[in-house]
Amino acid sequence: MAVYTHGHHDSVLRSHSTRDIANSAAYLAEHLTADAHLLDVGAGPGTITMDFASRVARVTATELNADALSLSQALAAERGVTNIDFTVEDVHALSFADDSFDIVHAHQVLQHVGDPVQALREMRRVARPGGIVAARDADYAGFIWFPLLPELDEWLRLYRAAARANGGEPDAGRRLLGWARAAGFAEITATASTWCYATPAEREWWGGMWADRIRESALARQLTSTGMATDADLQRISDAWRAWAADGDGWYLIPHGEIICRV
Repeated sequence: MAVYTHGHHDSVLRSHSTRDIANSAAYLAEHLTADAHLLDVGAGPGTITMDFASRVARVTATELNADALSLSQALAAERGVTNIDFTVEDVHALSFADDSFDIVHAHQVLQHVGDPVQALREMRRVARPGGIVAARDADYAGFIWFPLLPELDEWLRLYRAAARANGGEPDAGRRLLGWARAAGFAEITATASTWCYATPAEREWWGGMWADRIRESALARQLTSTGMATDADLQRISDAWRAWAADGDGWYLIPHGEIICRV
């Protein structure tokens, strides 16, 4: 299992907690049926998970440890959602029996695991015949922004280096189709979608979040403890994120690869 590069600092959760079906799983929406049992691998703070729970009969949510799983458990309790089961799992070796779920889903997970092909094999194993395995991941090398601030180039270089040092693949989006084929899927629909931040409110949220994240999250600790960057470097990058957010011309695009695999 690779190390989760982002960690669970509040600056990270501010980003992840905005996700729902509409902005993060629209490619899967037509396959969500009222009688389905869905496995949500890597539920994170649980906002997509809760959305799934409103569309299907039952959801099983997993995370890599109890602390991470407690985030989605707390949200379910807060919202009074009762059709979700919670379990700590390693996606490389899931504890579920073969053919257990109608839909198996992972959002921004395969970029962080040590062996994404084995993860997809396991997701396939626990999906019922005729069921679906779905995954969506960002592709960091494809990020585009304006204005072209050199500190943001530095941020991207550092993030990709840190993610790879942790055993992950930050440019996962473009690799999903190949990974699915290597995992043995024959019927695969590969698509793409984007997040775009261009309004003043969106820039303030995204830029402000990363200005904090590069200084305070697990990523920041990794970069400084390994000597990949100094505190001064991270402060310069943080300042650049705030400068980008304040620029009326600021625009940011994040591409994602998506796969729907029929079992």
